[in-house]
Amino acid sequence: MRKKNKKNQLDNEAATIESTSINPGFGLGSMPLDGRTGRKKGFLKKVLAVHAVICVLGIIGYFAGVVYYKSHFFNGTNVYGTDVSQMEVEDFEKGLEDYSLKIIQKDTDGGIFEEEFSSDALGVTVSSTDELVKIIKEQNEWMWPMQHSAVYAGRPAFIGCDTEKIREAVKTLSNMQKENTVKSKNAYISGYEKGKGYKIIDEVIGNRLDEDAVVQAVESAVKGLKTEIDCEELGLYKKPSVTSDDKKLNKVLDKLNKYTSTNIEYEFGDNTEVLDGDTINKWLSVKKNKVEIDENEISEFVASIRKKYDTIFRPRKFKTSYGQTITIAAGDYGWWTNTPQEIKELKELIKKGKQGKRTPCYYQTADKYGKRDYGDTYVEVNLTAQHVILYKNGEILLETDCVTGNSARGFDTPAGVYGITYKQRDATLNGENYSTPVSYWMPFNKNIGLHDAGWRSSFGGELYKTSGSHGCVNLPPEAARKIYEVVEAGTPVICYNLPGSKGGNIA
Repeated sequence: MRKKNKKNQLDNEAATIESTSINPGFGLGSMPLDGRTGRKKGFLKKVLAVHAVICVLGIIGYFAGVVYYKSHFFNGTNVYGTDVSQMEVEDFEKGLEDYSLKIIQKDTDGGIFEEEFSSDALGVTVSSTDELVKIIKEQNEWMWPMQHSAVYAGRPAFIGCDTEKIREAVKTLSNMQKENTVKSKNAYISGYEKGKGYKIIDEVIGNRLDEDAVVQAVESAVKGLKTEIDCEELGLYKKPSVTSDDKKLNKVLDKLNKYTSTNIEYEFGDNTEVLDGDTINKWLSVKKNKVEIDENEISEFVASIRKKYDTIFRPRKFKTSYGQTITIAAGDYGWWTNTPQEIKELKELIKKGKQGKRTPCYYQTADKYGKRDYGDTYVEVNLTAQHVILYKNGEILLETDCVTGNSARGFDTPAGVYGITYKQRDATLNGENYSTPVSYWMPFNKNIGLHDAGWRSSFGGELYKTSGSHGCVNLPPEAARKIYEVVEAGTPVICYNLPGSKGGNIA
C-alpha cells in the first residue's frame, strides 16, 4: 500500500512539471522535459524574430514615406482636375506639355464635332509654383498612411496662358469661318397678310462663335486644366438679341394686329367705303418698339372721301319745275366734311380697333347723298319768273309769286343752292337805312332770306327790277306762313335764273 501511494505521488508531480514547461505564457528558461517541448521553443523564437524584422521594416518604411511625402503629393490629390498623385512639382510642370483642350462645336446640320488645341498652341505655363508647393507643405507627411483624396479647385490660379495665342487659335476654329456657319438672326414681325394680320417670325440660332466669349472660356478652361469645353453648353455662339418671346416684340405685335383689326364702313347712300386692315397696315410703322400711325395717310383717306362725296361749293344739275335742266354752280348747300375732327376721331378708332358703321364728322349735311343731295323737300325760286314753288316729299305743296332783290340798285338775289339757316317768328330786319318787322323770317344766304312782306300789294312780274328788296325774297303773308310751317333749318332753297320763263303757276 505504501509503495503504490508513493508511485502515484511521483506521477502527479511529473505531470505538474510537464504542464508548466510547455505553457507559452511561462518563463522562457524552463527546461524541457522531453524533445517535443524543445521543438516548440525553437518555433517561438523564429516567430518572434520575424515579428521583430517586420516591425523594423515597417518603421523604416514609415519614415521613408514621411521623407517621400515631404516633396510629393499624396495619393488621390487632384489639382484643377488633374490627378497629381505621388507627383513632385516638377513632374506637374512637365506634364503640362501633354495638356490639350478639345473644343466641341456644332455644324449647320445640328451635328457636333471637335477641334483640339495643344498646350503649346495655347501658351500654357505654370505662372507660379508657390501654390503647388503650398499644397505639399499643407500635407501632414507624418499622417501619410492615413491619407485621403483631396481636390483643389478653388485656390488662386497658378496656371498661365498666352491670351494672344489663344485668340489666334480661336480664329482658326471651324465655327469662326463664315463659309462654315449660319449667322444668328433676330425674331421679327412679318409683313401684313391680308385677312390674317401680322405674326412673329422666330429667331434663327446660328453656329457662328462669339470670338471674345470663346477666348474667355478657353482661358478659364486652361487655368482650370479642363480638357474640353462645349461651345453650345457654355453659350458661346452669337445669339439673337431678340427672341420670339420678347415682351416688347409681342407688345408691338399685339398693337399692330389690334390696329389692323379695325373695320369701319362709311355709307354714302348707295355707296360704301370700307376702311380695314388692308388699308390701315400701309399707314403703320414701328419705331423704337412703338407703333405709329401716319396722320398724313389718314388725312389723305379723309380727303379722298371728302372729294368723292362732299357736295358743298360744287356745281350740280337741277331739273327745274319748268322742265329744263340747268347747272347751278353757286351756293353753300351740301355735304361738308369736318376734316380735322374726322382725322382726329378716326385715329382714335384705329387705336381701339373699332368695328362697325360710321358717319363722318360734318360741318354741314345735306338731305341725302348723291346728285340730288337737296332731296324732295325744298323751296325753288325762279328769279327770272319771280316765282316760288314749295316741294314736300316730291310733291308741289305751294306756288306763289314773289319779289326779289332790286336789280337797279345792285341788290340782285344771288342764284345758288343754299340751306335755311334757321327760322324765326316776329323778327325785325335791320339794314343801313331801314328796320322792318316781319312775322316769318327764314334766312338762307347770310342776311338774305324768305319772309312775309305785308306792305306790298302785289308780287311777281318785273317789280324786282326797280322796286325790289335788298336781296331777300318777299312773299305774300299767307304764302310765307305756309312755307314757314314746312321748312326747317337745312331745308334747301334753290335760286336760279331761267331766261324766257314767266311767272304764274305751273302745276
